[in-house]
Amino acid sequence: MPEAGTQLVGTLVDFARELRGAGVAAGSGDVLAYSSALAVLDPADLVDLYWAGRATLVSKRDDIGVYDEVFRRFFLGAAGPVRELVTLRTRAEAEAEATLVAPASSPDAEGDEEEAVLGWMASDVEALKRKSFTACTPEELAALRRIMNRIRLTPPRRRTRRTQPARAGRTPDLRRTVRESLRIYGEPGELFWRRRRIRLRPLILILDVSGSMADYSRHLLQFAYSASRAAGRVEVFCFGTRLTRITRALATRRPDDALQRAAATVVDWEGGTRIGASLDTFVRDYGRRGLCRGGVVVICSDGLDRGDPDVLAGAMERLQRLCHTLVWMNPHKGHDPAFRPSTLGMMAAAPHIDLLLSGHDLSSLEELAALLPTLH
Repeated sequence: MPEAGTQLVGTLVDFARELRGAGVAAGSGDVLAYSSALAVLDPADLVDLYWAGRATLVSKRDDIGVYDEVFRRFFLGAAGPVRELVTLRTRAEAEAEATLVAPASSPDAEGDEEEAVLGWMASDVEALKRKSFTACTPEELAALRRIMNRIRLTPPRRRTRRTQPARAGRTPDLRRTVRESLRIYGEPGELFWRRRRIRLRPLILILDVSGSMADYSRHLLQFAYSASRAAGRVEVFCFGTRLTRITRALATRRPDDALQRAAATVVDWEGGTRIGASLDTFVRDYGRRGLCRGGVVVICSDGLDRGDPDVLAGAMERLQRLCHTLVWMNPHKGHDPAFRPSTLGMMAAAPHIDLLLSGHDLSSLEELAALLPTLH
């Protein structure tokens, strides 16, 4: 993107010149810092554009109002370069969720073309979300990864037996009520209440990274990275022929670095499959220690197991007793509501599965994200 970078830097230099003309002391070093900040952000996003400039170009509190006025006039005015920035970013990266996508057919008028480029192409985004990972082009996969990186999961919640003070409730707080009454010499006072505490349930993701799941592994790992950034306790495991815990490997701010660290940690990537032995290891080494007690366990696998089906059935039975909800995501399910397990591994695991979902496209992953808060 040499041409795109040159045009972007030129725009930022012009913006800094306008700031200096308005009395803001923005030097060449500040412009370089502004350009470096936008190199890792999205210049087409007005929020990123605004805050990157305010953090690097404004050094005095009194200049904030001037900066806001110049920013609105320069970027949002009638001849502002926001449209060029957005169009340039879209053509350079070919990614979009909330990204502006050029229409398939070229309009007749130039004004209509600009308006179409700047408009949200919701239908194209929805079609991309429902397209299987195996059928996507590299550009579409890059767009899906960007969308997936913005997913924020809400872990399920549960009510505990412990209580906490509340403004209203069904259980009176006798201790607090009596203490307040004694403070005013025994006169009747306000009645205080308590309610049961709400805690987040643990979320455990167990991903199949064997050879048969090669078309889906990276995207499921990207989804796991987004889940690990959610509030609450999230644990991520991978398995092929053995089980590997990658929770710490995903604990970094940059998604690409997290995926590289996870791939380096898993030694049996795209190898064989031993689902039963891997789940049995998880139950013995982690499940019995309370890692998944009261939690939601999500297994992402196609069910092609080369091990003993009795071992898989026994591990699934113990795992179902330990956790609150056991979810299995099978990419072969797709959008078929009449899907029935056909592999030996899936047939052995099916009696112990609470929810059977798909994981072959982004819409199915969003379905899981929307379903998690309802698993009380």
